[in-house]
Amino acid sequence: MSKIKGTDLTVTFEGRDGSYTALDHISFEIDEGEFVCIVGHSGCGKTTLLRTLSGLQEKTSGSVTIDGTEITGPGPDRTVVFQQYSLFPWMTARKNIMFGLRQARPDLTKGEMEQTADAFLQEVGLPEEGGKFPFQLSGGMRQRVAIARALAMDSDTILLDEPFGALDERTRDSLQELLIGLWSGSDRKKTVVFVTHDIDEAILLADRIIFMKPGRIGAVIDIPLQRPRNKQSLTGETCFCGIRKQLVDLFYEAGA
Repeated sequence: MSKIKGTDLTVTFEGRDGSYTALDHISFEIDEGEFVCIVGHSGCGKTTLLRTLSGLQEKTSGSVTIDGTEITGPGPDRTVVFQQYSLFPWMTARKNIMFGLRQARPDLTKGEMEQTADAFLQEVGLPEEGGKFPFQLSGGMRQRVAIARALAMDSDTILLDEPFGALDERTRDSLQELLIGLWSGSDRKKTVVFVTHDIDEAILLADRIIFMKPGRIGAVIDIPLQRPRNKQSLTGETCFCGIRKQLVDLFYEAGA
């Protein structure tokens, strides 16, 4: 069943030097509970597409719906995690999560919000860090808090824009495992749309990969690899190598 659907979706920006079309009449469907990665070169429209799904970017024409309802702005049914740590610097880790809860679950009491925030800090491996401010946390810790906030809000859909792109490889690997573990272990699987330029990350995480050429969808690739997955076990798999080659070829073609 389709959770998100785009039909003939177009986003055009107007500037001093004329107009620029970031998304050019694209159509796609994302199923409920599916983990979809969007990959492609910088400037191909990945982030514009994610911002349109979040409601932060207005479309120019076409249609984009979630659960059959047109997306006209941000809503509590979607949570966004950005590459740059989107935490309020004047709030502790716990209060950053509680802020998200107040927007998405206003029926909770302050005590219930505190308990929920602490439970999700525990989930992301930061049970002792709730009272710390973002400047007291490493980059990886800040992204753990951002993921905890997204999960605590209990939105049906989570949108992530290169959330691990600024992290070192070891921290990135750890957070990839954390995210996929939390997604797959949930009683009610969230629908996840994850933007990345990293081919290996996309294959590791995704059920399907949408490869974007400038403004257009160049290919949609199913990932039939069994879960759970980890980088070490995938590296030598024939299927992994074939998908990786296909994506590398697409990158070279799109960059030609």
